[in-house]
Amino acid sequence: MKVKKNSAIVVGILNQKGGVGKTSTAVNLATALAIVNKKVLLVDLDPQGNASMGFGLKVQKGDQNVYHVILRLVDIKSVLVPCFIANLDILCSASDLAGAEIELVPLENRESQLAYALKKVTTLYDYIIIDCPPSLGLLSLNALIASTCVIIPVQCEFFALDGLSRLLNTIKKTQKVFNSKVYVAGILLTMYDGRNLLNQQVEKEVRSMLGEDVFLSVIPRNVKISEASSHGKPAIIYDRRAPGAKAYIEFAREFLIKQGETLV
Repeated sequence: MKVKKNSAIVVGILNQKGGVGKTSTAVNLATALAIVNKKVLLVDLDPQGNASMGFGLKVQKGDQNVYHVILRLVDIKSVLVPCFIANLDILCSASDLAGAEIELVPLENRESQLAYALKKVTTLYDYIIIDCPPSLGLLSLNALIASTCVIIPVQCEFFALDGLSRLLNTIKKTQKVFNSKVYVAGILLTMYDGRNLLNQQVEKEVRSMLGEDVFLSVIPRNVKISEASSHGKPAIIYDRRAPGAKAYIEFAREFLIKQGETLV
């Protein structure tokens, strides 16, 4: 899928289930791309603000953030925060974003507010990564409509296939009604324990069902990933030798190869 020259590839990190590694994936993918000199914007679209905190950023009461951008109260360029990692900017989130789901309802084109905002900065970046909330409400729909492609982190557990099937159907409906160009860049298996027979079975079934749509890279269950977040650093910066960090580096390399690029 080709993208217009000088326009960012917008990547939604999406799964309606919480605790599957969406934020860790968004944070570490954005970091890896920035490290190889891609200009990156990370959009924290989760009211919990975990992606922002993953870089040591915490929005204070009264600070403008993605909530104000989506409701068109401020210009997006005025609230972008440069990260301590070169080439990476953050559009932070805060708890007031939770109210946006209700406040968007009466607005015309409510499902396209994020796409409208991001159009103002797509020429400034190579990649825009969106960390979506754990739901399929208006915020996630905004992300889908704004995205070029979607990455779906899937935890290797019993109900993974059922949730994945429903999410893929939602993406198909979005393609038909709102954004015919959005596509699934890949399914990323997360929190994997190779010693667990259930994990092995889920991986086998997902790969059997979706084939090449599943990334070869698998993110292991690794305490260093959570530990890194508590220190306000991406795992690949906090401890690049840890299994989780190495896995995310391989995943970023695989993602770039799918985009026709390489990660050296």
